[in-house]
Amino acid sequence: MHGQETIVRYLQDAEAAERSFEDALASLSKTSDQPVVQSALTTMSQKAGTQHQRLEARIQALSATRSTAKSALAHLLGLAPMPGESTQGLMITVAGAAAGLAMYEALASAATAAGDATTDQLARQLQDEEREDYIQAAALVRQSAIDSFEQAMREKTN
Repeated sequence: MHGQETIVRYLQDAEAAERSFEDALASLSKTSDQPVVQSALTTMSQKAGTQHQRLEARIQALSATRSTAKSALAHLLGLAPMPGESTQGLMITVAGAAAGLAMYEALASAATAAGDATTDQLARQLQDEEREDYIQAAALVRQSAIDSFEQAMREKTN
């Protein structure tokens, strides 16, 4: 395949990012004080787990290995949880999903240019899942912000 080395590098970047997103979303879900947000973040973390597994399988199918250096860097740049800050966790999730949409667009475009239909198809599937996460998290932001504000007001008056 033309450009396989570049496609593998892109796949390694995406796999490292998804591994980091999985861990960050799991941490954010544990610190959420809102059950709906906690459940959504847990589900998104689980989805990111399947995404990095599928990316790793594609890397292996191309006779390569995942990059542990990129995974370590992605974790170092990962998101630190903020206890009790459900709205901030959702905002981070929206931003991460938006970045994922762009990342998978780039991967799919490069795969198409390289003639790699399998990687293009995988990238499009993962992009659709990122879009679902973006929509779900964005839809929860408004109510989460209202709930957080009302809780802060109750705590202030107590």
